[in-house]
Amino acid sequence: MQLTDTHCHLDYNKFNPDRAEVIQRANDSGLFRLLVPGLHHRSSKEALRLAESYPSVYAAVGFHPTDLEDFSEETFQEVKELASHPKVVAVGEIGIDYYWVKENEKRAFQREVLKQQLAFAKEINKPVVIHMREENDAWFGDASADLLEILEEWQGSLESPLTERPGVLHSFNGTLETAQKALALNFYIGVTGPITYKNADEKRNIIRQLPITKLLIETDSPFLSPVPCRGKRNEPAFVHHIADKIAEIHSKSPAEIASITTANAARLFAWGD
Repeated sequence: MQLTDTHCHLDYNKFNPDRAEVIQRANDSGLFRLLVPGLHHRSSKEALRLAESYPSVYAAVGFHPTDLEDFSEETFQEVKELASHPKVVAVGEIGIDYYWVKENEKRAFQREVLKQQLAFAKEINKPVVIHMREENDAWFGDASADLLEILEEWQGSLESPLTERPGVLHSFNGTLETAQKALALNFYIGVTGPITYKNADEKRNIIRQLPITKLLIETDSPFLSPVPCRGKRNEPAFVHHIADKIAEIHSKSPAEIASITTANAARLFAWGD
C-alpha cells in the first residue's frame, strides 16, 4: 500500500536530531512521495537540498504569507532560480493569513506577493500550494473571500494543462461552500490531522461531501499530529491515521484511499515528470 504526504516541513529544526530516521520511518511505513514546501528563500533552498538528498522527497518553493519580512526582488529571484530544478514540483507555500497579520497594509502586501507568485507559477507551468487562515480561525471571512477572488482571476488566465491542476488548498479549514468553489476552479483539498480530532464532526461532514478524487493527504509535520499521536511531534509516518479516517468517512478501505490519494498527488504534482 503506497501513501503520500503532500505537505511536511522536514526542514524544521525539530527534525534536526533524527531527520534521516524520520524519512526512513516514512519510507518503511509505505510513503511513496513526500513534499517539503518552502516558507521563504532560505527554507526553499533547504527543501530542495532535502529533495536532492532523498529519492522520495520533493520540494515546493515560495514565500509564506507570514514570512515576507525578507521578500524582495532579489530574494524572489533566488526562489525563481530554485524552481527550475526537476525535483521542485510546485510553488508554495504561498497564500493569505489574516490570523497572524492584522494590519490592512500588511494584508494588502500579502495579496500583492501572492499575485506575483501565482504569476510566476503560471510562467513556469507548475501548480501552487495555498495557505489560507482566517482571523480568529473563523470558518469564513475576509481571507477566504480575498483568496477566492484572486484564485478565480488567476485560474481563468491559465492555459492547459495547468488549468486542470492549478494547485491545492493546504490543510483546508473552511466552509463547504468555499471548498466547492475551490473544486470548481479545479483545486485539490488538503486534509490534515484535525480530521481525526474528537470535536471535528463538522470537518468530517465537509470531507464526506467532497469527491475523493480531489483529496490530498498531508501531515503538516511537525504540527497537527493526528489521533492517536496528539501531543507528540508530528511526522510523515503518521499519515496513515489520516488516510484511515478518510476511509471511515467515505466508507472505503484504507488501501483504496491510499491508492486514490496517491494517484491524486501524482496528477497534481507530476512527480518526476
